[in-house]
Amino acid sequence: MMKPDDSIQIFVPLKVRKQNGRPKIMPPATYLPSEDRTQDPHILRAIGRAWGWRRRMEAGEFNTVTDLAKAVGLAERHVSRQLRLAYLAPGVLKRLVYKREVPAVTLLKLTDVAALPWHEQPGQVFD
Repeated sequence: MMKPDDSIQIFVPLKVRKQNGRPKIMPPATYLPSEDRTQDPHILRAIGRAWGWRRRMEAGEFNTVTDLAKAVGLAERHVSRQLRLAYLAPGVLKRLVYKREVPAVTLLKLTDVAALPWHEQPGQVFD
């Protein structure tokens, strides 16, 4: 048992930054998401959220991305960018979500890849 004046200090090299008006814990600059060869949970969460937004827009709940962004309380640019993930190629989605394959790109780059034709996406995401 430890005495009250004994303490252990643990240093975790994380930074807290505001992103889209919300505090976000940022990993060290040298950290690569696929470094530990596990699926990045942020990617799965972003894909799920994008599909939820897509369904709401297709259901007619929102007419524009601006309306959606206001409703979810995020910046329009962020919502627009993340919404692209709902339009990834089916083969890429299957490998990311069902097979939990580790992408070779970051979440930010994955949103850029979503704008490419479907036949080009697997090479960009996994190679």
